[in-house]
This record gives sequence, structure tokens and C-alpha cells, in this order.
Amino acid sequence: MTRWLKNVGYLSLKELRSLFSDPILLVLIAYMFSAALYIISNMPTTELKNAMVAVVDHDRSTLSYHLRDSLLPPQFKSVTEVDPKNVERDMDTGQYTFVLEIPANYERDVLKGENPHIQLSIDATAMTQSSIGSAYIANIFSRELAIFTGKTQVESPINPVIRVLYNPNFSNKWFMGTMQLVGNLNLLILLLVGSAVIRERERGTIEHLLVMPVSASEIAVAKIIANGGVLLAVVVASLTFMVREALGVPILFSQYPIFILGTIVFIFSIASLGILLAIIAPTMPQFGLLCIPTYIVMYMLSGSNSPVENMPELAQQITQFSPTTVFSSYVRDVLFRNAGIDIVWEQLLKMVVMGTVFLTIALIQFKSMLSRQG
Repeated sequence: MTRWLKNVGYLSLKELRSLFSDPILLVLIAYMFSAALYIISNMPTTELKNAMVAVVDHDRSTLSYHLRDSLLPPQFKSVTEVDPKNVERDMDTGQYTFVLEIPANYERDVLKGENPHIQLSIDATAMTQSSIGSAYIANIFSRELAIFTGKTQVESPINPVIRVLYNPNFSNKWFMGTMQLVGNLNLLILLLVGSAVIRERERGTIEHLLVMPVSASEIAVAKIIANGGVLLAVVVASLTFMVREALGVPILFSQYPIFILGTIVFIFSIASLGILLAIIAPTMPQFGLLCIPTYIVMYMLSGSNSPVENMPELAQQITQFSPTTVFSSYVRDVLFRNAGIDIVWEQLLKMVVMGTVFLTIALIQFKSMLSRQG
């Protein structure tokens, strides 16, 4: 066992020297977990944000001011009062997306039980924002009117109360940042570990390994430790400086140990799969053609972009055998819900089992590959 560990250590150092001797690859790793992650997390979304609203208030009552004050950031900018004569010009120039016109005696008519209407003018050239924003305004005003008049909006005997404990503003980048971290890690660990095996074969250094007193398990584990260790350090740094600081996601430092533990197990699982794919593919181009579709299918079905429950039943069953699906669920539980090890231990066990199966098959095939190479 001591000899096995010593050989793994020497081979791991060899892998690290090979990795750090490739500056282009190091730049790619840094880019994927910094600039690429930030750009994708801040991509334009369909959620309403900083909508420009103006109001023409003919009533100037307590209720009218209450409605105006209910349109809050980050969905809306501060409501601006404008002159009725300038409404058409301001909307034509794109200064406002929404203009509310509150009629005179609006509060009095509401208290009398009548149904007065507020006119909402919309700049329809901003199609997505105008459609979503009008629905936002209608729901907000309905709720505020119910509170003001003391009437309930729900006639059902069940009155649901929704409490959003995480991401109360439903900021898309909070979810995108963490899920993109999972996707980038998945892709890079597949490419790095798999290409390390292919590189040994194409450069002819596989013959050196054949005459050395090392086993297939030592070679495979060394590649996993070296490449996985580098990516683990980069992921932790990206989670701290990009996701937590740059994107403003409220991640607690107490969540780091469980997250790191899950990341280590995920890296082991995906790296084992990467070695298996590299053994199946004889050349680097063929490995790329095999690796990229595998990554895309795993990531698209992982639940990172859309809920697994929305997929066909067969896809839901198949994706449960993917480490990416399990790790995506693990990350959501740990970072979004602050789950402890007593809740996520089953997900860790699943990833360990899948990684062990991948590595066992890879080692069996690795021996036959060395024999063919020899």
C-alpha cells in the first residue's frame, strides 16, 4: 500500500508539471471560472428589472400614493410624476415603459364599492418587458387594493401564505452563477482527465509507463488527483470571488466544507467517466466528438436549466444515473437551502457508487488498452 501511494504521488507530480506547462490550458481554466461565469450569469433574462414607470395622478389621495409606492426596486425604478401633455412624447422617446393615469376621485369611488379603472399605457416595442411588467403591476395593485379596503382576494377556504426564504427577489443570476459553476466543472474535468490519457498515448509516453513498475490504478488515480485538485482549488476560488462577491450571492462560509466534500466526490465520479471515454476513443479528435455530446446530454438533463420534473418520464429515470444530476441537486440543497450532511448523504453515496463503477470499467479497459499499445 505504501508503494502504491508513493507511485501515485510521483505520477501526480508528473501530471501537475504537464498541466502547468500548458499556459493556454491554464488561461482557459481561469476564464471558464471567472469571466465566462460572470458573463453568462448576467446575460439578458426575461425577468422584469428596472422598468421605468411614470404616473399622472389626478386623485392625489392616500390610496393613489400607496399604489405608487408599491412599485419597488429591483423590478421597477422610482415612479416619476409627469405632466399629461408630455406623456406621448416621453413614451415615443423611450423614456418610460409604463405610464399610469389615476383618475380623479379614485379613492372615493373605491371606498364606495365602485370599480374605477386606472389607465396603463405601455411601450409595446419592449415586448417581453411590457408583457411581464403589465402582469406584475396588475397583481401588485390587486394585492394593495385588497389590503387597503380590507377585502380578501382569495375566496377559497385555503389561504396559501408563500414565504421565500432564499432569493426573495427571484434574481436569475443567483441561480445561474452556481449552476454555471457545476456545468463548467463538469466540462473541464471531463476534458482535462480524458485528454491527459489521450496525450500519453499520442506523445508516446505510454511506452514509458509500460516498462515502469506501476499499475493501471496508480496511473488513473494520479490523473484524477492532479487534475481534480487543481480544479477543486479553482472552483472554491470562483465560488468565493465570483459567485459570492461579484454576483452577490449570499453564501455562508459554514456551507463551504459540505460543498467542498460534494465537489471532491463529483470530481472523482466525472473524472472516472472521462478516463473511460478516453480509453474508448483512440485519438484526441474522436475523444472530443465523444466527450462534448456526453457533456451536453448530462448537463441539459441535470435540472440545472429546467426542472427534471418537467422532462418526459423516461428522461427523468435515465438522468438519475448521471453524476451531474445528483450534484446539481446536491449544490441546490447545500447552497440554497443550507442542508446538512444528514440530508445530502444519500447524494454523496450515489456519486461515489457511480464513480466507482466508471473507474472499475475504465481500469479493466485500461489494462487491455496498455496491452494493445504494447
